[in-house]
Amino acid sequence: MKGIGVIGLGYWGPLLVRNFSQLLGPGLRVCCDRDPAQLDNIAKTYPGVRLTRNFEEVLTDPEVGAVAIATPAHTHYQLVKQALLANKSVLVEKPMTTSVEEAEELVDLARRQGQVLMVDHVYIYSPAVRKIKELLDAGELGQLLYIDSVRINLGLFRRDVNVVWDLAPHDLAIIDHLVGRLPRSVATFGAVHAGQGMEDVAYLNLDFGRGLIANAHVNWLSPVKIRHMIVAGDRKSLVFNDLYPDEPVRVYDSGVRVREESVDERRRILVECRTGDVLSPYIPRIEPLRAVAQHFVECVETGQTPITDGAAGLRIVRLLEAAERSIKAQGGRITL
Repeated sequence: MKGIGVIGLGYWGPLLVRNFSQLLGPGLRVCCDRDPAQLDNIAKTYPGVRLTRNFEEVLTDPEVGAVAIATPAHTHYQLVKQALLANKSVLVEKPMTTSVEEAEELVDLARRQGQVLMVDHVYIYSPAVRKIKELLDAGELGQLLYIDSVRINLGLFRRDVNVVWDLAPHDLAIIDHLVGRLPRSVATFGAVHAGQGMEDVAYLNLDFGRGLIANAHVNWLSPVKIRHMIVAGDRKSLVFNDLYPDEPVRVYDSGVRVREESVDERRRILVECRTGDVLSPYIPRIEPLRAVAQHFVECVETGQTPITDGAAGLRIVRLLEAAERSIKAQGGRITL
């Protein structure tokens, strides 16, 4: 493939630079940021990479065939659009855009331009989530009953998006990947406490129908950091704890058993608790972002559709926009 450029060198951008440099060597052609200090930091570690403050220079470089965009969310739409129009494939940080209308336009544009559009939903590429998906697809958990997620910390307060748009894309992307379909409705409660005018605590509820629900709690104000998800089926359940690198996934052979009994010509429902073994499957220690970078390169080279393509990004933006509308409606349920 042609070279790649990284746009935006704040927090996430340098991580992308490191991974693409290790994967491609001189194939990492250029890094771009408006802040000279950020460019200086890259120059110290990667002296062979060309640096620029001008995005147009990246777009007009014939040796750059793809770009990775790690800029604030409100800039994604314009930057991705310009890159696609310049016939560059794009890897963009989550969320893909800040509106459904913009996301739909970019998905259509990427298709018309024949370019790869991939969203950096990094957790989908983590070995732990891959193992969870493998267990689900193999029927180990049985029928899904509910998913419960907590992603809280004493946070990095954002000025461009609220806590839902900042943290919830991770959980929504995992839920979307595991369930494989959009929920039929979303209800969200959120509150502003820190004076930024942005919700810093929120609770999301997704109703998928047929008894399946998913909940996500996201929070910038928590005194403790928690990255915890329960995925419960009618056969087994599992707990994914991203802060336990040695045992990120534990599978519980526990649940309830419902049976009927006839007593004096009447039927009664008996619910029995069942407990069994707890297993910790082997999870290889592979950096998820390395897998993201590798998958993007492979998709650009082969033309294959990314696992987290533009359509996946659009689904998450659709959920985020519905959550935003629900917050403004005081938790009113939004039908999708």
